[in-house]
Amino acid sequence: MKKYTNDILSLKKHGKSFYWASYFLPNRSKSAAAELYSICRYFDDLADNSFDDQSENLVNELNIIRNKNNHPINQFFNNHNISLDILEDLIQGLIKDQKEVRIKNQTELVNYSYQVAGTVGLMMSPLILVTERDAKKHAIDLGIAMQLTNIARDIFEDANMNRIYIPKDWLGDIKITDLQNPSNTSKKIEIEKVIKKILDLAELYYLNGLSGMKYIPIRTRLGIFFAAKIYREIGQKIKRNHYKYATDRTFVSNLNKAIVAFKSFPEFLLLKYIHKSYRPLRKKFKNEDI
Repeated sequence: MKKYTNDILSLKKHGKSFYWASYFLPNRSKSAAAELYSICRYFDDLADNSFDDQSENLVNELNIIRNKNNHPINQFFNNHNISLDILEDLIQGLIKDQKEVRIKNQTELVNYSYQVAGTVGLMMSPLILVTERDAKKHAIDLGIAMQLTNIARDIFEDANMNRIYIPKDWLGDIKITDLQNPSNTSKKIEIEKVIKKILDLAELYYLNGLSGMKYIPIRTRLGIFFAAKIYREIGQKIKRNHYKYATDRTFVSNLNKAIVAFKSFPEFLLLKYIHKSYRPLRKKFKNEDI
């Protein structure tokens, strides 16, 4: 099994949107965020280590961390007062990916998005100096929004790995073979409607995430705001392209990131006036308040 090492370069390589936005974080928060990303990436790599089911390895690795006080991951979580139960939630999401993925409904989609991304928002909060307990629901919802964006962007790639994150009750008569073949025009309109539905749901969660920015200290707020806006831009590009379903992966160039940051800065200054309220969209998760 791969040994954990804190490779902060993985953030630059794999987490390009957050890495760009992290320039606006103070060095201490940037370093801690990079280490958290490295931890999440470590488990993600373990999950994708081979074509075999890695569920047992993922659980065993978590147990090793829990039982070894001097393990660097255990020390990181202790130093930042983050519960390993939240990391366990993330690992449960990665375990779901080890099986044939078929999401039944919106509730299951949101639960999965919490596990693999909302948990990251929870773990990130103390690293960016957030202390208000009420901020946690906003951090989770921002993570969910980002994961829904991922799902809308990666439908083709996921289908070719036998993973369908679109809820079954949204699919209608769309089959996995339709998702694996974007050139088949017979289901094109139906698939594009589903992509729109995912991104519309993501937008609601982004609004909840943005309404919690007021809880982030001003010295770390700008970096997180830019990360949210840049990631949201992936969905906005898909929208501007009329939700076209194709094999090409939508991405945001560095120039596009700079433009998004520049255009959104007035919104940042007026955050507390524009994004004032939280809209409950889901049930509370078991480890949301720990």
